[in-house]
Amino acid sequence: EHGGRARLAEGVEISTGKDSHISTTFIQEWEKGSKHIGNHRIHVGEGASLRHAVVTLGGDVVRIRMDQDFGGEQGNLNMLGIYFVDPGEHIEHRTMVVHNHPACKSRVVYKGALDGEKAHSAWVGNALIRPTAPGTDSYELNRNLVLTPGAIADSEPNLEIENGDIVGAGHASSVGRFDDEELFYLQSRGVSEHEARKLVVRGFFGELIEEIGVPAIGEHLMNVIDRRLSRGEDAAMQSVLEEK
Repeated sequence: EHGGRARLAEGVEISTGKDSHISTTFIQEWEKGSKHIGNHRIHVGEGASLRHAVVTLGGDVVRIRMDQDFGGEQGNLNMLGIYFVDPGEHIEHRTMVVHNHPACKSRVVYKGALDGEKAHSAWVGNALIRPTAPGTDSYELNRNLVLTPGAIADSEPNLEIENGDIVGAGHASSVGRFDDEELFYLQSRGVSEHEARKLVVRGFFGELIEEIGVPAIGEHLMNVIDRRLSRGEDAAMQSVLEEK
């Protein structure tokens, strides 16, 4: 877990042994003025499973790259990412999954919310299936929720297949704002607009938080989301009052 104010260049090595089951979670919640450049080098052993979760909630510039390969058959990789970008912040994640052994499985799912002027996120997901990896099952997904005008989310999934004997391979990405119909439905049931927005964002992240499986992280993230959405609501109200 990273917090406070710093400038950090970081290298992380993760190597899982044969038939091991490992879960790792990395949290970035830097204060303003912080810059963090990181690389995670990941090796998943034969028959091993790794859940690798990254939660990025703050920092002027945070760039984290994940490079992964397998060490044998039947490896299983689950990469999860959550990020919330404030005004003026640049949050960037890059994943590189290399299928180089038979019958391995990978899932990459990253979700982010952006709130405020010049909030900027970038996600680049790469998956490569080598000729030596028949029976591969691979999928990567990135979704972005733009909460206010002026925020920008860049999303680029890439898939290169060098083997025709695979179980499946796919990718998807999306960038969108609040669903007006969803908000209208909640408001028609007596929920205020502010509370409706919180419910939508909570639902957006809910599935990933459950997958991470660490209750303290889930509770903390939801509290952060509530505080930031409330702050945005207060800023909007102040702007209205000043105009009057």
